[in-house]
Amino acid sequence: MIVIKLGGSLISSAKGLVKEILDHSDKYGDKILIVPGGSVFADTVRKIDVSQEAAHWMAVLAMEQYAYYLADGTGAKLIDSLNVEGKGTYILLPYRLLKEKDELPHTWDVTSDTIAAWVAKQLDARFIKVTDVDGVYINGVLEKEIYAGELIGKETCVDRELPYFLIKNKMSCKVINGNCPGRVIKALEGEIIGTIVKG
Repeated sequence: MIVIKLGGSLISSAKGLVKEILDHSDKYGDKILIVPGGSVFADTVRKIDVSQEAAHWMAVLAMEQYAYYLADGTGAKLIDSLNVEGKGTYILLPYRLLKEKDELPHTWDVTSDTIAAWVAKQLDARFIKVTDVDGVYINGVLEKEIYAGELIGKETCVDRELPYFLIKNKMSCKVINGNCPGRVIKALEGEIIGTIVKG
């Protein structure tokens, strides 16, 4: 089982990536669950004046909007639970699941990154974050491998809560650039061109 967090920053190329992932799962029989970012839909939530509690659930619903966009015309199946039956590529609608298992803090420190990590933990799955940068940079240097604790307090391409979550659950996260052709498929095959964040 592989969980892919597909970043909202990739909205212009995301449907092509979903089709690539789907072709891969069809060919090799992998079971892949895509957790959508919030994209422009979550950006709208950030611009309005609401409480953190309201913003949390509005941002989760923003992930659902991006999920519908990703599924539209790609052939990937939308699901709203972690009961992934059969091989293939699925896209998660997270709202109902997170309402039923409300285990994460309601703060902007928790974005779809940590939500995707939480999903991967529930499924005991490999966790790959696909974004629009080559990986995690520290002081302008791309790190090939880094301990999650080194990210605490630093502004990087992962949300502020993710390092704590990875450490607590002894998980790793592979961060790759979805704008670079072939990198997503290579990551699915086990070759990471990017950063491995170890918890």
